Amino acid sequence: MACFLFDDIVFGPVKSRRFGVSLGVNLLPLNMKFCTFNCVYCECGLTHPSQDKKARLINTEDIIGALENRFRELKKSGLKPDNITFAGNGEPTLHPGFSTIIENTIRLRDGIFPKAEITVLSNATRLHIPAVRDALLKIDNNVLKLDAGTQETFELINRPAAPVKLEDIVSQLASFGGKVIIQTLFLRGVVNGCSIDNTLESEIGPWLGYLEKIKPSRVMIYPIERSTPEHGIEKISKAELLTIARRLDPLSIPYEVF
Repeated sequence: MACFLFDDIVFGPVKSRRFGVSLGVNLLPLNMKFCTFNCVYCECGLTHPSQDKKARLINTEDIIGALENRFRELKKSGLKPDNITFAGNGEPTLHPGFSTIIENTIRLRDGIFPKAEITVLSNATRLHIPAVRDALLKIDNNVLKLDAGTQETFELINRPAAPVKLEDIVSQLASFGGKVIIQTLFLRGVVNGCSIDNTLESEIGPWLGYLEKIKPSRVMIYPIERSTPEHGIEKISKAELLTIARRLDPLSIPYEVF
């Protein structure tokens, strides 16, 4: 099984294809994935069925302290990140101190790296929680996942840990009033005997309809880049991704293809 996990709270900075020189932040257990999804393509591997019993989250104060220490180390060495990116070993908004951590990250950023942007990469399953929603509205890049146009394909690709309707997620995404960046990973293949393909017209049509409703500031389209925990998944070519992306032109929605 493919697996790429972070063993520290703050990592990097590294060169990101989407966010320039990025300082990463992991709010989740070290060396363990903790997520509300079990995506077939996740670089962190598969979600453990007993994750709630095994997960040991780092306390909020230690995370804020680690951030401040790393910020000051970087400033002393003359390095300035373009971005402070919350991603890590799963879904960052699962941390109970998420909103407090974001508030303190903004405070530290404003005082030490005022030109850096703050980014959160989330799967959009916890937008119904007021504290999570409010925190995401305060940052520069609120990047949320939308990988399918139908409930069936959503369940095949993202495999949510608890029942959730794709239409409910879309309604929450639309409630941001455009202050959201949508990220979509396209793939096709056969996983555990089930055919998966979110490049089909039956997926693209509803996906475009959802984007028209959400009105995001930008859409990020990309293929798999690393090995996947499930076998049988095909990487979609950039030419095909560009063909899909150009269908956003009539909707006047900006996009990037990676």
